[in-house]
Amino acid sequence: MVGSERTWRAALSAEALVAKGTARRIMTVDGWQVSRVAVVHSFYSSREPSGENRAVEYQIDAMKRARISVRLVSQRTDDREQSPAYRFEAAATVATGLGRTPLRALREFEPDIVHVHNLFPNFGRRWVEDWDGPIVATLHNFRTVCAAGTFYRAGNICTLCAENSNSRSAVRFGCYRESHLASLPVAAGVRFDKDPLLRRADRVIAVNQRIGDSVAQYAGVPRRRIATLPNFLPSPGPPGDGGDDWLFVGRLSAEKGILELVRQWPREHRLTVIGDGPLRSEVESAAGPSVTMIGTRPASEVGARLRDALGLVVPSRWFEGCPLVYLEALSAGTPVLAWDSSTVADLVQEQGSGAVVRDGDLKDTLDDAATAFPSMRTQARAAFDDHYTERVWMRAIADVYSAARAMSR
Repeated sequence: MVGSERTWRAALSAEALVAKGTARRIMTVDGWQVSRVAVVHSFYSSREPSGENRAVEYQIDAMKRARISVRLVSQRTDDREQSPAYRFEAAATVATGLGRTPLRALREFEPDIVHVHNLFPNFGRRWVEDWDGPIVATLHNFRTVCAAGTFYRAGNICTLCAENSNSRSAVRFGCYRESHLASLPVAAGVRFDKDPLLRRADRVIAVNQRIGDSVAQYAGVPRRRIATLPNFLPSPGPPGDGGDDWLFVGRLSAEKGILELVRQWPREHRLTVIGDGPLRSEVESAAGPSVTMIGTRPASEVGARLRDALGLVVPSRWFEGCPLVYLEALSAGTPVLAWDSSTVADLVQEQGSGAVVRDGDLKDTLDDAATAFPSMRTQARAAFDDHYTERVWMRAIADVYSAARAMSR
């Protein structure tokens, strides 16, 4: 977690003023006042619910509550794909880095900080070279060094393209959407150490340590410019009392490990699966009698089920970013069962918020966790309060913005 003592004190002072209704901005360590932030983000399609989209919206709302003037400069796939030529336009933008630019809106707004999240696939990337002010870039996945964005292929972690500093293998294996043709422009757009945004950003935020390490190793981003800052949840409710059933919440896709999970799930434990995705029919066919699939559910119902669950199961085969469902489980006081080698497993071990499944021991780990998890609910909620609240994020982002301005001078 980033944040110096001086910055934290400054941010706390700003928060106190906000509570009194008098603050208009956050004061950073050198006395510079951040009053205007432009957020640049390309929203993914609503057909595939995105935690990244939600995280960006949470951040915008948090800054507005701190009386910062925020301008969202966005492109939305839902709107763009109505055009018959959209696929060709998006492919050209991704492959060349040229395309729609937020520069006009940014120059009209004159922000103190430009905070870039996702540009794929609706914004170009080269416009950053024409912006003179401080830029902060948040990386939610591995797309700057991996065409698939996941470091995952054919059931295993794969860093072949990153290690060779070229993405020909992504086209060969059809890593993007399992299509050789669709992978071609995406692979062409992965520039590694020549990525315009990574080269230009004054501060790069990685939502987990592995993402930060990947751009340091494979894209040459100096570690002094990288900050690890996870997502947060606003206004969490009270934790729940738990129950007897396990819960999976997420996209039913290969990298999430859901198919292997239901195939191995023991009869002695009950599992409810919430979500939809390309593997739904296969998961339904493989599910045993102790697995119940209920499809996509409203956020309010997901929250209620998390509060009533024995534990959240996260069987991801890829490293993951900073999944909001992990934060939601902790806020509900629900411990997490994660698979070894994922970022969630790293967090579970660091924060004492659950247990980790290692090769071949699902049944034994479930048995042990069923006994241990009820007494771990207080620790799970404490991990949330320590790391994933809006207050923690606001303190940390003040430090990031200050560092970005110092670097851009």
